[in-house]
Amino acid sequence: MSFRVQVDVTNPGQFFACCGLLELATRLAGHATAHFEGAYFSVDAECTLSSLLDRWTITRLVQVDAEDDASSPVHVLAPFDLRLDWWKDEDAGGRDLKVWAGTMQSVRIAQAMVASLRHRELHTEDLFDRGFIVYDPDDPAKKVEPFYFDARRAPNAHSRDVGFSPNDLEMTTTAFPAVEALCLVGLQRCRPAPTGQKRVFVYRTWETPLPITLAAPVVSSAVSLAGTRAYRFENWFRTGQKKHKAFRSAVPIGERG
Repeated sequence: MSFRVQVDVTNPGQFFACCGLLELATRLAGHATAHFEGAYFSVDAECTLSSLLDRWTITRLVQVDAEDDASSPVHVLAPFDLRLDWWKDEDAGGRDLKVWAGTMQSVRIAQAMVASLRHRELHTEDLFDRGFIVYDPDDPAKKVEPFYFDARRAPNAHSRDVGFSPNDLEMTTTAFPAVEALCLVGLQRCRPAPTGQKRVFVYRTWETPLPITLAAPVVSSAVSLAGTRAYRFENWFRTGQKKHKAFRSAVPIGERG
């Protein structure tokens, strides 16, 4: 059994969302492999995309630290049993990938992005391209802004690009919830490699079907594999206060591995 999704590998949010899909498929089905193939990310597992999303969107996301709305680890309960806390990891560079800050409530954002994927009409190959305004599942009258993992949100996010600050004016814009939610999962295990330049990272795609345990070191260039390609991106300050960030589009670098 297998499924695939369309992916723009130069969008870091979409790339790490693919890693998140592989992580969840592995935890749900017991074993899964995946690879990049042209404009698609193909997953081979004992589940379909729809069955995976059905199960994930009804699974509770628990805020581990009740006193920390902004940065608490998140526990994704069974059958996934996954703890998300990469943004607290200073040793392996996870903290440098954190895009949200201030009053942004990470667990609330994650819950809203995941809940919005319950509609089966979204369970298609173009899942990553489905953009819309996301609402709080506990209070449907309130809109929820995303993390800013999706690189399509980075352009024009800064006041110098559009003449005013959408963030300061609390404007609500289109989000791509599948990218935002799955990227949060993918970064737990699959991390890009630092470059020595502040907030600039490199990740690698792969063409050989791999389990998540082998994909992770390939992503970070810790393991060499034929058929890989490297991409460099910046975790960019999107506000003048230099607190909130966004993943910018990546550029391919060098030759294929």
